[in-house]
Amino acid sequence: MEAPPENDFCSVCHGVFRVPCQANCSHWFCGDCIMLVWHHGSALQPCKCPLCRRNITLLVPAESSLQLRQDPSASEILRKVETYNRSFGGRSDGLIQRMQDLPFFLRRLARELKEPERSLPFIIRARVYISMVLSAIYVLSPVDFIPEAINPIIGYLDDLIIVLICFLHVSALYRSVLYSRHGGS
Repeated sequence: MEAPPENDFCSVCHGVFRVPCQANCSHWFCGDCIMLVWHHGSALQPCKCPLCRRNITLLVPAESSLQLRQDPSASEILRKVETYNRSFGGRSDGLIQRMQDLPFFLRRLARELKEPERSLPFIIRARVYISMVLSAIYVLSPVDFIPEAINPIIGYLDDLIIVLICFLHVSALYRSVLYSRHGGS
């Protein structure tokens, strides 16, 4: 989603969203509310989502939030979000965190690939398409590390691993794009 669901409220303040930001776990918060959650915990590590308890390693402001840059209070909140992202957005804490973040990044990436007016860099688009095509070629080709003819269940395992690696690669590419847009240098 590009904005929080209508008729939804921030789970921290239970009010209407002010400068909404989406966490990498897909939950929405007011930018200032999630910054308060972070400051009340350890400022040296990412805060945990108040709803699902996953580490928040990236906060993506809604398009409407970015349009509020002229408002001094909204601009201050966005600056804090960028600082947070610079501190924690460039890292992903292991394979489990990457697997948990996969749906969030793939949904956002699919939306950007479908919308030509989005500013996804050409090189990123090309790498995404190339990795998807190569993954599809491997899965559909008769040449496998573990042929399906020997043992069908184990034979499909290498195909699933290749597809998973492809999705993790694409997700990491898109994470780097979001990081550079919302806090990275």
